[in-house]
Amino acid sequence: MADTSLLRHSDVTAAVDSRHWRVLLQSLRATFATPDFSTAAAFVARIATAADAANHHPDVVLRWGQVTVTTTSHDAGGLTQRDVDLAATVSALADELGVTGDVPRSEMLEIAVDALDIPAVRPFWAAVMGYDVTAAEDLVDPAGIGPSIWFQQMDSPRPQRNRIHFDVIVAHDHAEARVAAAVAAGGHLVSDERAPAFWVLADAEGNEVCVCTWQARGRS
Repeated sequence: MADTSLLRHSDVTAAVDSRHWRVLLQSLRATFATPDFSTAAAFVARIATAADAANHHPDVVLRWGQVTVTTTSHDAGGLTQRDVDLAATVSALADELGVTGDVPRSEMLEIAVDALDIPAVRPFWAAVMGYDVTAAEDLVDPAGIGPSIWFQQMDSPRPQRNRIHFDVIVAHDHAEARVAAAVAAGGHLVSDERAPAFWVLADAEGNEVCVCTWQARGRS
């Protein structure tokens, strides 16, 4: 039987190769820069073989000059030793092929919808996006390409604020630089009360976005 014991995110961060991997909430992700498409394809083929051997299969995205690998233990609802072991295998394969990590490219995007009556609005978003509803009642792209959508319970209407915001999940050691870049680009910091879990930023017209990390959360 597969080990479903969840690991603390700080322990996962310490265990994986920092040249490649970062914890992004409940997932572990690495982005690799490749010199050409054939090298990238060979890398993906080796990852596939290793994943079959381990019976633990990551999401792999192949683009020109880039391969992104994301692993999580779906049956456990987070990160387990299986993810750490697979990350070590992928890092070893990258070294064999001379493929380098590109950590700043490792990020995720979520869309948060504030709602008073979540069961009333969730079906609309599932239908209009063509998304599936997860066990946690979030929405996910069945193709695994688009950002996930989650719903934040409101206690009362807030007409003065936008009701939809983006969550940009970044590597924990790149978050402050991302916040600084957003402020330098004309935004402003709304709140850092929950940092380093997340910073709330807004553009010049008040549209909000959260820059998020795994830190200062339940499994950190």
